[in-house]
Amino acid sequence: MPNRVQSAFRAAAEFGVGLVAACNRLRLPRAANPFVVGVHAPMRAELTLENLPVTGTIPPGLDGLYLKMGANPVRAATRGHDWFLGDGMVHGLALEGGKALWYRNRWIGSRTAAAALERPAAPGPRRGGNDTVNTNVVAIGDRIFAVVEAGSFPVELSPTLEAQRYNPFDGTLAGSFSGHPHRDPLTGETHAVAYDGRVWDSVRHVVLAPSGRVVRDVPVAVAHGPCIHDCAITARFVIVLDLPVTFSFRALLAGYRFPFRWNPGHGARVGLLPRQGDGADIVWCAVEPCFVFHTANAYDDADGRVILDVVAYGTVFASAAGGLDAPGRLERWIIDPSTGRVERRVIDAAAQEFPRIDERRLGQRHRYVYTVSVPADGNTQLAGATQLYKHDLETGARHVHDFGPGHVPGEFVFVPARTGADEDEGWLVGLVIDTAGDVTDFTVLDARAFDAPPLARIRLGHRIPPGFHGNWFPARAPA
Repeated sequence: MPNRVQSAFRAAAEFGVGLVAACNRLRLPRAANPFVVGVHAPMRAELTLENLPVTGTIPPGLDGLYLKMGANPVRAATRGHDWFLGDGMVHGLALEGGKALWYRNRWIGSRTAAAALERPAAPGPRRGGNDTVNTNVVAIGDRIFAVVEAGSFPVELSPTLEAQRYNPFDGTLAGSFSGHPHRDPLTGETHAVAYDGRVWDSVRHVVLAPSGRVVRDVPVAVAHGPCIHDCAITARFVIVLDLPVTFSFRALLAGYRFPFRWNPGHGARVGLLPRQGDGADIVWCAVEPCFVFHTANAYDDADGRVILDVVAYGTVFASAAGGLDAPGRLERWIIDPSTGRVERRVIDAAAQEFPRIDERRLGQRHRYVYTVSVPADGNTQLAGATQLYKHDLETGARHVHDFGPGHVPGEFVFVPARTGADEDEGWLVGLVIDTAGDVTDFTVLDARAFDAPPLARIRLGHRIPPGFHGNWFPARAPA
């Protein structure tokens, strides 16, 4: 980025921060923020619960940790707050031998959260002034990391959640990272596409070896500072989603802390970057304007095209205040590098999000995609979203598990039943909020008996906000 552009950004950012502070001092009137009330209301305490009650039977072999995180502000939300912002909180549940041993929730020890909690911040090196980490919990190099996009270094967590340390992958990460790294099950490498709101003219393809150290960090030229929340991989390519949500000075200067908005002047395109190529080797393919937060999976087909399944939105953040303009739908994109075009096909037009697959199939052909329903009107309180969907991409069937009125599921994760299990042979695990009781159930479903009652429910006597993303960390390889 030219020095004069960097200087202009710093000046505008400093002005914007000052404007936000001035508005807050004036105590401008504002409605209750939808992301800190109702089901989104943050937890106010860190808990340790042991020997939790189980309804049903936890399947033999389902031993390990379920970890999930999201934004959970320590202090009351300020003007310009957004769902994507706020202090990170990780939730953990340990299962062993058919028992639920413990539940813990812990704030990530950023400087801001630690100051509010009046305790020392987590140790380790920082990157820049914002060390908030609040998006995902992933396994990299046989360790547990909390991660976020466009900002802080990751935070390494102990399996008990009692120890934290900011860790740029043992000093090998030079810049920002991603909230959605993807591990190739065939090579053990982890791939991410990282961006930085302060760098408008490039994003980076970051690769970590199975050891958990960065071995590749390649810039890819872009314009306008696009927001790239997720990526995907195939055997040949890393997929870069350069879509019309970009950095917005107007939002920044208006006091919004999430300064990305819909930009109709920014073209929509999908980049196919050869996994060992340089930024100049990327093949850009035009796509109709839309936005994607989350990919399900991608793979190469026999005709040299790339098949990519995503949840796509017509627009997002188009209003001055931001927000999702309408719910997303499940689509299949057929990307042809020979023509530079993308064909979009609707798999399911129902409102849904958080697509997941059997991640042993990442980068390879897959049959099943699991998603979470969202209200058709896009209501952020999610009270009407009571269903999980299982999409069979061979038959076109959509299977439904409905938890019943007032029961709001979050993202569910697939866990294979054993080594060598077939795709869909295993369990789906996740959290379900009971809005009437303001409590939460960790729920285990049989993926092959998707509409049947849960195999097991572990009752937590409090509500865990919907949050963002989580994963299953097995105690050992399935037998």
